[in-house]
Amino acid sequence: MKNRRGFFRSALGAGAGISAAGGGWARKPAGDLPQGSPPVIVQTPDLKDSPFAVDNGVKVFHLIAEPVKQQIAPDKTIDVWGFNGSAPGPTIQITQGDRVRIIVDNHLPEPTSMHWHGFEIPHRMDGGPGISQDPIAPGGRFVYEFTLHQAGTFFYHSHMAMQEMIGMLGAFIMHPKASYTPPVDKDFVILLQEYAVLPNNSVPNTMNMEFNWLVLNGKAAPATTPLIVRVGDRVRIRLINLGMDHHPIHLHGHTFYTTGTEGGRIPQAAWMPGNTVLVGVAQARDIEFVANNPGDWMLHCHLPHHMMNQMSSMVGPMVQSGTGIPAGVSMNQGMGMLEGTPGAPTGDDYGPSLGRGLGVGSTNDQAVTNSPLHQSPTGSDRSMHRGMAGMQHEGMQMDVNVAPNAASVPGFPQDAYMESPMMAIDELVERPQNYGLRPGWSGFMQGMMSFVRVLPEREYNEISEKIRRAQSNQSGESSR
Repeated sequence: MKNRRGFFRSALGAGAGISAAGGGWARKPAGDLPQGSPPVIVQTPDLKDSPFAVDNGVKVFHLIAEPVKQQIAPDKTIDVWGFNGSAPGPTIQITQGDRVRIIVDNHLPEPTSMHWHGFEIPHRMDGGPGISQDPIAPGGRFVYEFTLHQAGTFFYHSHMAMQEMIGMLGAFIMHPKASYTPPVDKDFVILLQEYAVLPNNSVPNTMNMEFNWLVLNGKAAPATTPLIVRVGDRVRIRLINLGMDHHPIHLHGHTFYTTGTEGGRIPQAAWMPGNTVLVGVAQARDIEFVANNPGDWMLHCHLPHHMMNQMSSMVGPMVQSGTGIPAGVSMNQGMGMLEGTPGAPTGDDYGPSLGRGLGVGSTNDQAVTNSPLHQSPTGSDRSMHRGMAGMQHEGMQMDVNVAPNAASVPGFPQDAYMESPMMAIDELVERPQNYGLRPGWSGFMQGMMSFVRVLPEREYNEISEKIRRAQSNQSGESSR
């Protein structure tokens, strides 16, 4: 405990007096703030914390707005905009009462501006372009400085709307001077985002209203990093949503309480129990629970389309189907994303298909069947079918597991990713936090999904040691 307290003090520093906030802003925030041990450091899986220097008692952070290549899944890298090399940007952590200076450099090809969402700060520091400040020109710099008297889960983002849609946001955690009651053992923050990425393109379509890549902290499952906790730990998860969709986030195996919003701590008498919390656009929700149920518990958005990657309608040969049902076209084409034949947006391929959108379905002029070329595979075909069933090769698994009469059942097949598990890629997403998961687990994890792994002491210590070694190796490699 002594070491943890010392680390916390060195990382966040002693808070400046609340009176430095100026005027009548000094007040007790909503919620309980008893005296006690300092709160624990917040972890942001798959993202870094922003380092800082101290200049005459002021914590100085540096954010660079810049184009970023973000790997959101194995073999899927997209071009987004973010801060300091990632989207979302690094997490900033301060202590209630701190005075901070944040230097923002614009390395983008257009103006930008930084808004501090929910901060009670002087108007000239608010970051509204053309309102409280001039936009930061390409190659320009703006220095924000203010004292923070609030505590809770906050965030920062560009105040150019489409820049938010292409990744420019990050978490800003204001720790209370003393931990809340009851204090937590583990504290995590997860940022929710969605992207629409057109075929053969790496740049998200910021105008689109349907999304095919749903990410947590910049990663789509199964590339998300699980949250590792010990049986008996009290856990806080801070959920931040700065996208275009609302997200009902569901945790398996536990009942939690909603204890905070983007406005700060909720008084304990108003805490709400549940296992799903709706995180609306521009909102944060803190949930807390005691991890008393061992297991690898899924944490995910419960919107069905948000549990898939690169969504597409059924198209092409479907070896399980026994009839030649017209398949329609991909979801990308149904959303007006240009691909396929003919190479013009006036073709039937680009209209709604199979009930999607506005109309009666497309005729789909592509010369592709939606059923096997032979109803009963023979010879080499039969061998191929036998080989595909339950195929496992170097961590890749395909499980073709449908009933023989599946094609005669109304409603089958559904979208391609709903028909059967996707290809398992356990080895491609291997990391210490995934150690011990069931083989093939990655074939059932897509989109806005992760795990809360509640581990007995021995397993927890084993994985913690693997994480420590991996971090040590990464530090050694980065220093060379």
